[in-house]
Amino acid sequence: MNKDVAKPVIGISSGDLNGIGLEVIMKTFNNPIMLETCTPLIFASSKVISYHKKALSLDRFNFHIINHIDKLHHGKINLVNVWKEDVVLEFGKEDKEVGKYAFKSLEAACKYCQEGKIDALVTAPIHKNSIQSRDFQFSGHTDYLQNRFEGEATMMLAGPEMRMSLATVHIPLKEVSNSISEELILKKLAVIQNSLLQDFHIRKGKIAVLSLNPHAGDGGVIGKEDDEIVVPAIKQAFEKGIMAMGPYPADSFFGTGKHKKFDAILAMYHDQGLAPFKALSFGKGVNYTAGLNIIRTSPDHGTGFDIAGKAGADESSFREAVFLACDIVKKRKLSKKLHKNPLPVSSRNKED
Repeated sequence: MNKDVAKPVIGISSGDLNGIGLEVIMKTFNNPIMLETCTPLIFASSKVISYHKKALSLDRFNFHIINHIDKLHHGKINLVNVWKEDVVLEFGKEDKEVGKYAFKSLEAACKYCQEGKIDALVTAPIHKNSIQSRDFQFSGHTDYLQNRFEGEATMMLAGPEMRMSLATVHIPLKEVSNSISEELILKKLAVIQNSLLQDFHIRKGKIAVLSLNPHAGDGGVIGKEDDEIVVPAIKQAFEKGIMAMGPYPADSFFGTGKHKKFDAILAMYHDQGLAPFKALSFGKGVNYTAGLNIIRTSPDHGTGFDIAGKAGADESSFREAVFLACDIVKKRKLSKKLHKNPLPVSSRNKED
């Protein structure tokens, strides 16, 4: 896709229509510089876009409706009408009827991904309860994408100070300990290493592994999981050429600035990783799904029901998500070229 045009085509799902998703999308692409970076293709409905445009006084937001990828305009904001019917919206309200359209948008965008019609996907926030249906029974975007595409989906939060990945994601805290295994940690470390190389062009990236228990278990006094599961997994990873180190107790890891010495971090559970990440990077962080055969990014915030419809949402994180998607598209293309035409052995030796 997009062979004749240097700019990547970025597909954008609308997220929950009662939230701030469309607001941050519209604010992001109201800046003409963004159209020099990529060609956006929004999956929604012209009626819904017009409703948000009027309600939020975003009069300068204009879009080009297409019904086929060949009609894509590379100098404009493009829109695919995924549905034609009217949708009753109420900003800030949790509504399963509205949630159906968040899924319709996501499903259409994913179809374009599978068909190679877009270069990357940027998803606006969904409401995890509103979107639940017979067709969507997942805890979030990551699980849905894992089920739909090839690879091992691994949540990675990328920000100015760190790249934070999670061993377990949206599961109850009481289930975390039983979910941690050597196999899981090894699998996640392999995905992170490959992503650092393929998507960020970092060779031999250093990965810090956080401990499951306080003080890494204190020799088994506060739990044996770190000694019996995490440490052996790190040793195995190191033997496979993965530069994994740890386990590091999470309570002192960030306060002492250790996070700045690593290319990526693997946390054992959701809040262990996301609490420090958002404290240090909120508004500039991006949620990236590493490990898949497609590129997907998202802002580091939710639907923002409490501020929806008030025109006060900050689009910074969504803009960063678009930038990161564009950057990874270029890096993956370059990686493919390099692996397709590798230097001969004699040339590599000279280079070394």
